[in-house]
Amino acid sequence: MAINRETVISALARLQLPSGGDLVSRDMIRALVIDGASVRFVIEAPTPEEARGMEMLRKAAEASVLALPGVEAVSALLTAHGPSGAQAAKPAAPAGSGAGAGAGGEPPSLKIGRHPTPQAGPARVAGVDRILAVGSGKGGVGKSTVASNLAVALARQGRKVGLLDADIYGPSQPRMMGVSDRPKSPDGKTIIPLHAHGVTMMSIGLMMDPDKAIVWRGPMLMGALQQMLGQVEWGKLDVLIVDLPPGTGDVQLTLCQKTHLTGAIVVSTPQDVALIDARKAIDMFNTLHTPVLGLIENMSLYICPNCGHEAHIFGHGGVKAEADKMGVPFLGALPIDLDTRLAGDAGTPVAAGEGPMASAYVQIAKGLIAGGIA
Repeated sequence: MAINRETVISALARLQLPSGGDLVSRDMIRALVIDGASVRFVIEAPTPEEARGMEMLRKAAEASVLALPGVEAVSALLTAHGPSGAQAAKPAAPAGSGAGAGAGGEPPSLKIGRHPTPQAGPARVAGVDRILAVGSGKGGVGKSTVASNLAVALARQGRKVGLLDADIYGPSQPRMMGVSDRPKSPDGKTIIPLHAHGVTMMSIGLMMDPDKAIVWRGPMLMGALQQMLGQVEWGKLDVLIVDLPPGTGDVQLTLCQKTHLTGAIVVSTPQDVALIDARKAIDMFNTLHTPVLGLIENMSLYICPNCGHEAHIFGHGGVKAEADKMGVPFLGALPIDLDTRLAGDAGTPVAAGEGPMASAYVQIAKGLIAGGIA
């Protein structure tokens, strides 16, 4: 009789934990491999302390799977998700209350960065009408700055807007949006997002020590993204903007395959090197059947504040030419601007105020609304 994954999982689900639940419902089974008549898997406990008390359970899991028809050998390893309680570094206290931040206190008692939960296909985010991914082929082109300002600009046009910082390794939205309080979880299952400048927002940076690197493999990244999409109480939103990491990696793949996306907006500078990578990002979205809704040229030109001279530091017009070539909308060109940088560092996006840059983002926002995109 052929052994299948479902049969093994069913056998493991019958093993109850002293603290409640079972190995499967508590998401402790990792790296399940079926090789002919042999089965291998890992039991990942939440902490080393709990793992030390689970040796009998590990043996019981081996015995339970070995009793299945067709199974001749079983190997179960026991490991732990994180450091022991005595060694674990406590999250840093919030530096201060952020602009519009509405929830403080301890971080949610959730296993952030867990392995992904299996699902049949692309899922919708409850209460969210549209999801726009903001991506780029490479870092340093201002993608996160564009995402935060676009979210604020859409909110100022009367839209109910959410902003998800999915740049797991380099989350910058807490700083740009001026929030530092940690989200709460009333039941250990749902996450209450924060609010700033009329935008509902969530970032992995609000859940982790800001001075610690996030060193995760792909499956943990995918699990974290699923949690922030599915366990955050986003409420009723017209549009959720997802600030993606640069490149074409696991987060992009997971978002496009596991979530009903309205489409993607690609940000690039006009520099040839940036456009090479932007084309790869566009090709990725096309490969994953995610519509590319438009391109934005950032750092399009520099206007000297003293004499008004225009300088095209990174070139000019390359992104518009690429959009014309692809037959997709060119959403706008944004200059290099000192006020934009200062506003982002200060936690109040430039689109929240008045002036030429705020007007530029308003025009892009109006274009998205008029096109039925946002």
